[in-house]
Amino acid sequence: MRTLRKMMQLPVLMLALTGCLLLAQSASAEMWVVATTPSLGMLANAVGGEHVNVRVLAPADRDVHYLDARPSYMAVMRRADLLLEVGAGLEEGWLPAALRGAANPAINEGRPGHFRAADFLELRESITVSGPNMGHVHADGNPHFTIDPLRMGQLGKALAQRMGELNPAQADNFARAAEQLAQQLEQRAEELATEVAPGQHYVAYHEDLDYLSEWLPVEVIGYLEPVPGIPPTARHLRELSERLQGTQGRVLYALFQPARGANFLRDQIGWSGHPLPLEPAEATLDSYLELMAQWAGAFADSQ
Repeated sequence: MRTLRKMMQLPVLMLALTGCLLLAQSASAEMWVVATTPSLGMLANAVGGEHVNVRVLAPADRDVHYLDARPSYMAVMRRADLLLEVGAGLEEGWLPAALRGAANPAINEGRPGHFRAADFLELRESITVSGPNMGHVHADGNPHFTIDPLRMGQLGKALAQRMGELNPAQADNFARAAEQLAQQLEQRAEELATEVAPGQHYVAYHEDLDYLSEWLPVEVIGYLEPVPGIPPTARHLRELSERLQGTQGRVLYALFQPARGANFLRDQIGWSGHPLPLEPAEATLDSYLELMAQWAGAFADSQ
């Protein structure tokens, strides 16, 4: 009889142990976050800490405009709890197809698991033109705000709120981490700005470097591209060099962009060229802070 009673209690004990195990797993479960760029991955890691598992789609050295909807992207997105995209048309050439292939309703547009960063920020106006061959003209504004640490600090707070909605138990931790992140980014931006001589001018290859003017005492006054997304033409480069003749400045371009236009201005008017990464090498705050120093350093050297 005693043996029978023990046998009857065994399933109850097993159920209790299983329930405890599930509760423990739930309490320690990570939120799976997929970010389209390393800078957005940095935000997720900085805000979420040990409570998130972050995967980044775009390599740091690639132009996000021109990625493909790879099966590997779809596989990662299929298990995601939260998808972070820059928005404002930056990923429009490949992300919708990757979303369809992932077949994960939780991260579809309009769902809590889909976070479009541009929707939470005031953006610089994108260059607007009309007619054929318009290139990358973004009607919703310039989407290259990830090089502005001040906007990234604002965005971290919005992301913390969304992550808190998905994981209410950690909402306060997310909010505190986001506040600390914003303070760190603002402080470092102010420090770097004091190291740059004010009033400097620069020409960018594309409008992806416009936001440097938002936190450094510098001004963008032209572009190597005649239209965003259209490669520099000989005619445009000649007109640009004629307009800038006798002035001082520098040419900035992304590492993945060709140096021909910058070399032309160097030879014609003596402006120095500076190839720069646009994204941190790793999706970490330390890597992003190092990148900020590189951006500011392009204006700190003598010409």
